[in-house]
Amino acid sequence: MKNFIRCVGGASFLALSLFCVSATASENTVRTDLSEKDRARVEAVIRSAEQFSKPEAFENMSGGAGTHKGTPDRNAFSEHSANLSFEGQEKFKLGNGLFRKLWVSSPSSTQASDGLGPLFNARSCQRCHLKDGRGHPPTSPEDTAISMFLRLSVPPRNSEERQAIESGEKALIPEPTYGGQFQDFAIQGVPAEGRMTISYEEQSVTLEGGEVVSLRKPTYGVADLGYGPMSKDVMFSPRVAPQMIGLGLLEAIHPADISHLADPDDKDKDGISGKISWVGAKSDPNRVIGRFGWKASTPTVRQQSAGAFAGDIGISSPDAPRHYGDCTENQKACLEARTGVQKRLGDTEAPDPVMDLVSFYSSNLAVPARRNVGDPEVLKGKEIFHSIGCASCHTPKFVTRRDAAQKEHAFQLIWPYSDLLLHDMGPGLSDNRPVGEAAGSEWRTAPLWGIGLTETVSGHTFFLHDGRARNLKEAILWHGGEGKAAKEAFVALPKANREALISFLNSL
Repeated sequence: MKNFIRCVGGASFLALSLFCVSATASENTVRTDLSEKDRARVEAVIRSAEQFSKPEAFENMSGGAGTHKGTPDRNAFSEHSANLSFEGQEKFKLGNGLFRKLWVSSPSSTQASDGLGPLFNARSCQRCHLKDGRGHPPTSPEDTAISMFLRLSVPPRNSEERQAIESGEKALIPEPTYGGQFQDFAIQGVPAEGRMTISYEEQSVTLEGGEVVSLRKPTYGVADLGYGPMSKDVMFSPRVAPQMIGLGLLEAIHPADISHLADPDDKDKDGISGKISWVGAKSDPNRVIGRFGWKASTPTVRQQSAGAFAGDIGISSPDAPRHYGDCTENQKACLEARTGVQKRLGDTEAPDPVMDLVSFYSSNLAVPARRNVGDPEVLKGKEIFHSIGCASCHTPKFVTRRDAAQKEHAFQLIWPYSDLLLHDMGPGLSDNRPVGEAAGSEWRTAPLWGIGLTETVSGHTFFLHDGRARNLKEAILWHGGEGKAAKEAFVALPKANREALISFLNSL
């Protein structure tokens, strides 16, 4: 039931329980971390806003007690959680160093930085997540698409592959020659896979009052292929690098709270379904909820980090021991290149100490405090946000689990504005490429916290999974499928009310 109220909390609630529990099937439906007293407190705090004349309690503290309250400048997404201990801050800084480290090809004199590629999209995490912010599509022929790439796959080709997809044992079938990700860089002596191409077609939309907005519809392709033609039935999915803030808090949302928002068959007939992205084989009773990535394909920050190391940089880790990154058996030069595995460091190029620090850094990037929460224009926009149905998917607030793995993330009232569920966004946004539980037109509800600081941090205002929207208004107008009713309500608003809604979003 989407409106089920799950638990308790207040912005300054801190963890009382420091231990971590593993996910179980029962945890997907019941909050096992709360007492009855807690439950009542959470129920009161999480209740949807009913009056909009003033801000709600703790509404400015988007990331709970870890919220960064400093000046919202270009470093606004790069600060550590405000409630980190001194030891935690030291670990965060070490992780930051590894997040920014440039990896090099093997062999080299740097040793601990060896292992780049052989195929790659970037030499460091920071190259895609510049200032820990949002990536962007190329803005000119000279602009390298380093913070954007194409995911690749093909439909199942035989009964074995169909069974693997249907059972959930595999999320997709990679393109046979180019793998699951298209890499536009390679180390010396290995051909790069090619380059992504994009062309745009402008489409006009007329809003109430006569305002005309132009939307750019992208078409994607590939050129200069280094390993021959791709499969004729290859499917592309463009992705820009998302912002990095608040990831540890999203991981600390109890699975029961996500489950109770799902309504895959739309039993309440409100036009909004919402589907969980389950990760793992359907026969596994302990399979977990995916909550990270544009398709919610990964369940934890660490797994997301390991996937990015392997796919984006070509660095293996204990979680993804792929020393050759995304190289396939059809790319012989790639598989014959030296790897960065060194016995003195372990069996992978980024061993546990590296993964621990990078995951810790990624989990503890603070969410900036909201601005202007009491401004009448912002409050008016917030009321419109709720009245036209945006909050049906962009769930404003949660209280994180008491038994979160990290005490700083436990029992916090947070305001991510996402239900972490998959929603059908219509044919206009479809990449026509299924991944695991997600159909081509289904995307995870993007968290909105920090969205108003995108230009300050990243220097642009490109939104959605491929950056096609050049501002928030265009992003809203691309909504279709389950978001169509809210989009049409936005179109029908008087211009002043549309601007108020944008002001609210910019305050997040």
